[in-house]
Amino acid sequence: MNTVILFDFDGTVYDTVEGITRSVQYAIRKQGLDAEPEALRCFAGPPLVEKFMEVFGFDLETANQAVADYRERYRPIGMYECRVFPGIKDVLLTLRDHGYTLGIATSKPQPLAEELLAREDMLGLFDAIVGAREDNDGTKAGVLRGVMAALGAEPSRCVLVGDTKYDVAGAKTCGVACVGVRYGYAAEGELEAAGADILVDSIPALGNYLLTLP
Repeated sequence: MNTVILFDFDGTVYDTVEGITRSVQYAIRKQGLDAEPEALRCFAGPPLVEKFMEVFGFDLETANQAVADYRERYRPIGMYECRVFPGIKDVLLTLRDHGYTLGIATSKPQPLAEELLAREDMLGLFDAIVGAREDNDGTKAGVLRGVMAALGAEPSRCVLVGDTKYDVAGAKTCGVACVGVRYGYAAEGELEAAGADILVDSIPALGNYLLTLP
């Protein structure tokens, strides 16, 4: 029985950083703050409420308001300021051809991830897609548990492909191996410090490694 390969979305399958950082910038300006988009790359991937509290010291109420303001720009504009990472679709097609079961585990609201995948005719490449929704807390561990349940897959049979420490931590919480990809949004040394099981530098290297899994 083949390994079940689960993918993070932002920074792993899709390059969404432009729309996310510009929408964060929009939100913090409403709080009287400002920052260049490059300094806000850390918002691509993790749950937003937690990140606003961590980076700007917002209390929960202010962080929730910042997320609402973020979505005010992100849903009509920022969501579409993105692209599929070049080469990732070919990797997914090859994995499908080799019989692997594929899933998405993302802290992004599930309908948004599904819409972006559908726009690139990629929805059918995945056997299950789980994002932030009412029946989970939107954390990486929460969505990982959800996608494994949808696939009927035990943690020992799964591997998560992700680009940040949040992916590594979520995988460890769930007892899942984690492949860290350096082409995403992690700071230098972040994936190593978090304890990713395997590190790859590029999408071709990722494809080559995943094809060695049983």
